[in-house]
Amino acid sequence: MDVDNFDIQDDTVLAEASRRGDTAAFECLVRRHQRMLLNVAFRVTGVYEDACDIVQDAFIAAWRKISDYRGEAKFSTWMTAIVINFSRNRLQQLQVQAKRSAYSLNAPIPEGDGDLIPDPPSDVPSVLDQMEDAELRKVLKRCIEALTPEFREVIVLRDMQDMSYEEVSNVLKVRAGTVKSRLFRARDAVKECVKRRLGTL
Repeated sequence: MDVDNFDIQDDTVLAEASRRGDTAAFECLVRRHQRMLLNVAFRVTGVYEDACDIVQDAFIAAWRKISDYRGEAKFSTWMTAIVINFSRNRLQQLQVQAKRSAYSLNAPIPEGDGDLIPDPPSDVPSVLDQMEDAELRKVLKRCIEALTPEFREVIVLRDMQDMSYEEVSNVLKVRAGTVKSRLFRARDAVKECVKRRLGTL
C-alpha cells in the first residue's frame, strides 16, 4: 500500500496492513485515534501524565497483539477497551499507593493539570460568565472523578465520547442493559454532586 494513501484508508484496511507487519499503517492508526484515547484515559484516571503513559502503553500492547484483532468491532472500540483496562490497572496501583502513603487521593487537584476541555470560543463572553463557566467545568470534572470506576467509565464513554450503547457494552464487556443502568445512576450521582458543590460555593 502506498504510504501517501494511508490517511484516506479505512481503519479496517489499515489494521489488516498492520497485521501483516506494516508499521506505517499502524502509525496512521495511532495518529488517527490517539487524541480520542487520551481523552478517555484522562477522564477515567483524572491525571494527564498517567493518561499519556496509558495511551502509549496501550498502543505498544496493541501492536504486539494486532494479530488478535479480527475486525469484529471497530478498531477504535478495540483500542478503547485496551485503554480502559490499562486505566483500571493504573487506578488500582494508585489505590495501593494511597494505602501506603499519608497523602490522600481525594486531595484537590491543582490547577493546570492538563484539563482537555477547551476554553470558551472567542465570542468573548463577560469575565463573570467565563468565571462561572470555568467553575462549572471544574465542579463537573471533580464530580465525575468522584464516581467509582465502573460508573466513571460508562459516563466517559457514552456521554463524553458519544459511543453507542453497543460500543460501550463491547468495551466494558457487560450487557447493554447494565450499561444503561450504570449510566442512569452515574448521571444521577453527578447531577446531585454538582448541586451540592454549587450550593456550597
